[in-house]
Amino acid sequence: MSESHSLGRKGEALAAEHLQKKGYKIRHRNWVSGRNEVDIVAENKDYVVFVEVKTRSEELLDVRELVPPKKQKILEYVAHSYIRRYGLDKESRFDVIVITGDEDNLKINHIEDAFYPTLR
Repeated sequence: MSESHSLGRKGEALAAEHLQKKGYKIRHRNWVSGRNEVDIVAENKDYVVFVEVKTRSEELLDVRELVPPKKQKILEYVAHSYIRRYGLDKESRFDVIVITGDEDNLKINHIEDAFYPTLR
């Protein structure tokens, strides 16, 4: 496994742990619909949250850089498939969790409502 892949997996594990500490239930990790995937599907009392995890060595906070419009559309499609598959009747939200630093010193930045689905 490459070093960047290993760091990415560690970032996803830290993101899931972070969400659980904040009271979220992790419904799925790496949930796939067709060829597309969402890193984490979590739930709290108000929302089903679709989370994209980005692990980087340096901090990037511009959501358009982290999750460009094409990736947002993919996540919207996956979320729609997920909600339909499990018959959920709860508000949904798209979050991004950014893990920055190196393996010995990681920082977590949880961006809630990072983007909103478009109607097109």
